[in-house]
Amino acid sequence: MLFHLSSDNILFDASLYYFVGIFDIYDREDTKGAELHTYDPNNEKDRENLIIKYCLDPYNKLSYRHRYKLMENLHLALNKENFDFHSYFEDDPDEYSTMAWDETEIVTPRGFFADIYRLANEVWKDDLQKASLEDPSTW
Repeated sequence: MLFHLSSDNILFDASLYYFVGIFDIYDREDTKGAELHTYDPNNEKDRENLIIKYCLDPYNKLSYRHRYKLMENLHLALNKENFDFHSYFEDDPDEYSTMAWDETEIVTPRGFFADIYRLANEVWKDDLQKASLEDPSTW
């Protein structure tokens, strides 16, 4: 079993929110929000910079196994024709969540996640290869 990074008893939930949760600017609209709004998530170069700088484990905390699990779930989601990628950019006032860009501002949320997948395969190449040589059922 793969556990959450800071726990020995909470199972790791490889939610796709790990990739875009960093764009939650609740109560930081004037600081983090202002920084993120300098990027256009629909512009190819800006999107690539956003993904590399923010989405791909910017604090280098994830193990190779965690990265592998995240990519496994992202791969499955991308292969589902009707997967709801929009929901990962929705604000949730009940959870005190405000995304830098909401689901209506990102023209192709699926494309955003496809770009994450493409770039993560490049950036995390060695980690993903290492994890692929192991049996995930032993984690």
